Amino acid sequence: MKKLSGLIAAPHTPFNANGEVNFDVIDQIAKHLIADGVTGAYICGTTGEGIHCSVAERKAIAERWVAASEGKLDLIVHTGALSIVDTLELTRHAETLDIEATSVIGPCFFKPGSLDDLVSYCETVAAAAPSKGFYYYHSGMSGVNFDMEQFLIKADKRIPNLSGLKFNSGDLYEYQRCLRACGGKFDIPFGVDEHLPGALAVGATSAVGSTYNYAAKHNLQMIEDFKNGNHDAVIKGMDTVIDLIRVLVEFGGVAAGKAAMALHDIDAGDPRLPLRALTAEQKEIVADKMRAAGFLR
Repeated sequence: MKKLSGLIAAPHTPFNANGEVNFDVIDQIAKHLIADGVTGAYICGTTGEGIHCSVAERKAIAERWVAASEGKLDLIVHTGALSIVDTLELTRHAETLDIEATSVIGPCFFKPGSLDDLVSYCETVAAAAPSKGFYYYHSGMSGVNFDMEQFLIKADKRIPNLSGLKFNSGDLYEYQRCLRACGGKFDIPFGVDEHLPGALAVGATSAVGSTYNYAAKHNLQMIEDFKNGNHDAVIKGMDTVIDLIRVLVEFGGVAAGKAAMALHDIDAGDPRLPLRALTAEQKEIVADKMRAAGFLR
């Protein structure tokens, strides 16, 4: 089973002024990520507003990413939707693409009532793309909160193509237990950008995050500093990460993140409703604060 390494960006889905997917900008984002040293991309997840896109749009977005990455990025396609019918359609489509894996977040309206129910859901979805790996997307945003070590132990017996978890939680004790589950066979990319050094300290070898869209080089340098035992440099690097996270918290993660892409001359547009778009003035403020954070290299 392949394990991911390095940084995996969770790219934005760019929209034009009419709110339609701007496919040409996907090409720009892919080229930018490859140049910045990102090793993969997690498509149509939270940052990518997959839940805000139609099934047809999501298929086209995934296809464009495959073409744009030219085999230089490990692609994971999030296929989760409120309807299992849509989820399975998207997953079957992903099976036809040159990607590494599919992934789903826990259903967030009608939620699985038990860990066994969640495993059954994931088993059904993963079976729709049997030649691809499968990552369960563990995030508190879904409202589905079961012990992920136990999920891996149970799912290991039922999902033959289970790769692991996209672990979006700051619970590093649970994270460590997941790394060790079933003899350490699973891949557990860490998904909370502001906790990256802590995750590295307990064994993370890959990370998925939205800030790696525009601050990858800074984070890659922190990883190098960590590997070299330069603790002071890691702490100093986190000063910058905290500054940029403050901007996301203040202005809204998806909207502010899209505005930050302008620092790389990429127009990702505005998020879709019900997320609030930033005004032109707010976008300038975000760009100024992001520059002041000092992560551009």
